[in-house]
Amino acid sequence: MWCFGAVGGTIPGVPVLVEALDALPKVELHCHVEGTMRPQTVVELARANGVPLPTGDPEELYVYDSLDGFLRVFWVVQSTLATRGDWARLGYESIVDGAAHGLVYREAFVTPARHLAGGQRLADVVAGLDEGLTAAEDETGVVCRLIVDMDRAFGPQAGAELVEQLADLRRAGAVGVDRVIGVGMDSTELGIDPASYGSAYQTARDAGLRLTAHQGENSPPAAIETCLDVLGVGRIDHGLSLLDDADLTARMAAERVPLTVCPTSNIVIANAHPRLADHPYPQMRAAGLLATLNTDDPALTDLDLGREYAAVAEAFDWGWSDMVQIALDGVEACWLDHTDKTRLRQQISIAADMLNPTRPR
Repeated sequence: MWCFGAVGGTIPGVPVLVEALDALPKVELHCHVEGTMRPQTVVELARANGVPLPTGDPEELYVYDSLDGFLRVFWVVQSTLATRGDWARLGYESIVDGAAHGLVYREAFVTPARHLAGGQRLADVVAGLDEGLTAAEDETGVVCRLIVDMDRAFGPQAGAELVEQLADLRRAGAVGVDRVIGVGMDSTELGIDPASYGSAYQTARDAGLRLTAHQGENSPPAAIETCLDVLGVGRIDHGLSLLDDADLTARMAAERVPLTVCPTSNIVIANAHPRLADHPYPQMRAAGLLATLNTDDPALTDLDLGREYAAVAEAFDWGWSDMVQIALDGVEACWLDHTDKTRLRQQISIAADMLNPTRPR
């Protein structure tokens, strides 16, 4: 049993929508822990670990012309994490920063392929993150679980080896490994057949882990369908191309297969649309899809979960009840058990009533 993080500080008088959305308890299911690294932490870890940065100014570093262009910057940020202590710092700061903007539960991705190739041990990455996350949970009341992602840039064999290592750590009861609840894959989608990761996903399934996959950010609906039918995933991360296939959209809506959508990221990182107002998120929700709202890599896009909610509300002219329903849908889509989901829904509903900007005072 957990006590999820409390609602943020009291807002005097009638809160405006932006303040209320910031304080509203929220779930996040698509956030890369490396993408939460504070700019100052990037600079300090790079200096400590002898990692050259192309610039010391994050405003110059954090500029992206495409998903692959973003990934090059993401890999630079990843490279500053060299020790178990670095991972602990990252985990701690990630949750403290999220809690300041209404985060109460997160299922965070970590993508360790480059670190393992460079000689780090998966056990140290997991234990370090667990150390920092535990300290932040104790301080804030937020709960965080981890999803270990395969990096498609390293190929399916490396992915299979990563999942085997993770399964071995679970069997050995390694420190912090019980925090890992799922396996996914991310990085480039271009020219990658998702089915080639079938062996890795089967190993993860056999180990009792939940399954998800980044797909449809710059790949067609057929790739999403492969993830569902061949890999057996229970969730799709991004899924931007899904609406191009009406039958698959209807199926995922009927089956309530969650999508973890990151509208601002899709604009800033993937350059998928020129403006947030052009994003298909409203069409996804109108189609009955369980489309949740997330930040992706908030520190690398000058974002937080409160601002993501506020930006979406403004872009699509949505009111308080619309945004509260999105928060509740995050609970439905997460991998908590029934008891904890019920508790979290109650927390959000009670807070939503208290914070409602239109409620008579």
